[in-house]
Amino acid sequence: MIIGKIDYINLLPFYIFLRRNLPSNSARAALNYHKDVPAQINRAFRQGKIEAAVISSIMSRGYKCSNFGIVAYREVLSVLICPGENREDRESNTSNILARILQMEGEVVIGDKALTRRKKGGCKDLAALWFQRYRLPFVFARFCYRKHPKRYKELSDRFLRTPTKIPFYILKRYGRRTGLTPAEIRSYLQLIGYRVGRKEELSLKKFLKLARTLTYSSHPKRGSSSSKGKTPSL
Repeated sequence: MIIGKIDYINLLPFYIFLRRNLPSNSARAALNYHKDVPAQINRAFRQGKIEAAVISSIMSRGYKCSNFGIVAYREVLSVLICPGENREDRESNTSNILARILQMEGEVVIGDKALTRRKKGGCKDLAALWFQRYRLPFVFARFCYRKHPKRYKELSDRFLRTPTKIPFYILKRYGRRTGLTPAEIRSYLQLIGYRVGRKEELSLKKFLKLARTLTYSSHPKRGSSSSKGKTPSL
């Protein structure tokens, strides 16, 4: 099993589960070897360097995916639009396009750094804005696979059935990295859902439909002046 890893707090329960449930030391070693930000994991998955990963929703179209993903039901805290010049977050795909769909101006900030940035104030939560407009949860990513569908579907189903307790020492480790307290990390994780059900599928279809109609001519690429007139890189 070759699974890509995004080392963000929102996926911490899943990777603790994997560490306990992967069948071999080589599979656990591969998980740490194939570790990167979402945009790079998307690229590695598309290129076939990894068999499975939690990939951006915008990329999941056309791939086999389980009903495990990253879902925000209202606010998510870790996907923000902040004051400043229009600028995309290079670590993201879905969040950048979400900001364009919502016609939000400013800097997109995602991941653990967004949890720290929001403390400065002035930022808006993109998942909350999506909910306000469409009254639907937002699906940021899905667990997809290129081969061994039965194996990976069973793995993700087991994760959804299994409560995962995060050891305190791991919470402290991530707290040192992000400046958050263990209590703040726990509170943040309570906002994250992992099951993609009927409402989540409906929201995902709406997002993908809106993304297909989006063009750079209507909303130029953030932080770049060379992409006018082009459609978004999905």
